[in-house]
Amino acid sequence: MKGLGLAASVSCFTMLTAYAQDKNIPKELYVAASIPDSLKEEANAVVRYSMDDVEVKGPGHSVEKFHTIVTILNEKANSEAVISLPYNRKFSTVSSFEMIIYDAAGKQLKKYHKGDMYEHAAEDNVTLVTDDRLMLIGHTIASYPTTVEMVYEIDNSSLIDIDTWHIQQLEQAVQHSYYHIAISQTAGFRYLNKNTTIKPQKSTINGMDNYAWEVSNLKGYKLEEGAEKWRVLPKIQFTSNAFEFYGVKGDFSSWQSFGNWIKALNADVCSLTPAREAEIRKMTDTIKTDKAKARFLYSYLQQNMRYVSIQLGIGGLKPFAATFVDQKKYGDCKALSNYMVALLKSVNIKAYYTIINAGANQEPAEDAFPSNRFNHIIVCVPFKGDTTWLECTSNTQPFGKLGSFTENRRGLLITEDGGRLVRTPRSTMDDNRFNSEVQIVLDADGGAKAKVKILGTGEYRSEYFGVESLKADEQKEFFQRVLNMKQPNFFEIKPSGDKDGVKELNMELEYDKFCDVAAGNKQFYRPKVFDLWGVTVPVLEKRKSDYYFESPVQKACVTTIDLPAGFEVETLPANQSLKFAYGTYEISYLYDAAKNQVTSKASFKLTNQVIPAAKYTEFQQYMDAVAKAQNKKLVIRHKA
Repeated sequence: MKGLGLAASVSCFTMLTAYAQDKNIPKELYVAASIPDSLKEEANAVVRYSMDDVEVKGPGHSVEKFHTIVTILNEKANSEAVISLPYNRKFSTVSSFEMIIYDAAGKQLKKYHKGDMYEHAAEDNVTLVTDDRLMLIGHTIASYPTTVEMVYEIDNSSLIDIDTWHIQQLEQAVQHSYYHIAISQTAGFRYLNKNTTIKPQKSTINGMDNYAWEVSNLKGYKLEEGAEKWRVLPKIQFTSNAFEFYGVKGDFSSWQSFGNWIKALNADVCSLTPAREAEIRKMTDTIKTDKAKARFLYSYLQQNMRYVSIQLGIGGLKPFAATFVDQKKYGDCKALSNYMVALLKSVNIKAYYTIINAGANQEPAEDAFPSNRFNHIIVCVPFKGDTTWLECTSNTQPFGKLGSFTENRRGLLITEDGGRLVRTPRSTMDDNRFNSEVQIVLDADGGAKAKVKILGTGEYRSEYFGVESLKADEQKEFFQRVLNMKQPNFFEIKPSGDKDGVKELNMELEYDKFCDVAAGNKQFYRPKVFDLWGVTVPVLEKRKSDYYFESPVQKACVTTIDLPAGFEVETLPANQSLKFAYGTYEISYLYDAAKNQVTSKASFKLTNQVIPAAKYTEFQQYMDAVAKAQNKKLVIRHKA
């Protein structure tokens, strides 16, 4: 009956009065014991009450009011007692803020105000200078459960998109949550449901369209291994056709119109001086084809420019001038991509500045819902029958290769006619190769010395560039973890090269004990230094989500093992050939008695990086079979 009473008291927050930031919230919502048991399953925190109230007063101008009450059940949800509010001194203000902490019984323990917050620039690992700022505060949880209430208001005067209502986070239950937005009837308001089918109540008040949504009693959701949260978590995206960003008005009614806005924004920064253009033409005048000229100029960019992120003013969207980059030799993704387009334009090669949402397996832009969900810039060069894509922030990426950071998603070309949404190419397993040769020399006491040569392309090549910059201990730890490498007593990476998009790594290893088991005159070995494939996944009765890898891959390894003098093979592991819908694994063994040498050849292929949920059981069984195949023993013995 207590639960029914709570439901009745909450129901008084009718959809068109809830957004008034009602202060008469039932006391039960501050008491941890009143949480329904069903909401504690798979949840580290429970949103007892949440109200987002947004008023869009005009293009680019909104006032957002937030009120949340969250009960933290355990230490995994401590982040619920921490908040970071972005703002900009010119275009957004945190008008007010309060955070109140309650114990399990709902008794107030502590109260924080705006003046208690810590303020600093919104810098990250790549941004050197920015106008954007953060206000932060956090409370250290002493015991569980603890309830945290936050009430704050943000005033914005520069917006492209309006907002996103993230209805629920991972391993978080929601008891009651509301969202309200008021916006002009002429603004061209649009919204898009993701992973939810809820519909708003709509009314018109004083010439403003009002939309209100509510949800209740959402159970916690734990993300399945290998799943992407944007595919499962419920949210609603909001935008309007009319916007204003840093004082510049724009139209987002279509991808074309937004592209025209970007084109106009960049119009005065996308060319080099006539004298510099003449120098660029002279640099390339002996190169015969446009494709070869583009390759040369991309190499010039990589060798002479460096990536530095500086986000000042409208520079958050507008690049530094091509002339600035040419002189200073640095820029961020916008500036370097704009500069690359200018270099190509100097030699009469058409290229398009392209905005995109970067990051492996990131959420794609929606064809039918124009909105600014992008975070990166690349370049598209539309050669006839051979469109080429350039990642301009990397000084090691091969010409015409994107990689998992930006491949296989929609990007917005900024063309002469405005924006055009297109799909970037998808890599194949042939683009991401791992080829290795391993030579192992066993000694009679069970120790070994090994030499490893790895040739990597695509994602492997990129990964190994990063490894070379690590300290020796970090390199050792990396390969032990990534390759499930048996821990050596001595480990060294030798200087290696990079040619034609193939990165080479050479390692020398020594083991005091390479033998797994010695019994009588026999020695038992896993006949390898590392696992060619290291992924296994749990058994699930019914998989709900697709499983994501970063890219399709192809791996191969040839291993030779020289047996100690006086030993011979007793048992070779069996040859195996395994298959599933999106890949194969094969391994074979051969013993050459004359050389007293064992040779194994292994190959693994993953043809698609997304495994549909319907194929999960087959995938899981296949991965288990690969793991078992890699753990078969080689048995050697003293010769009679």
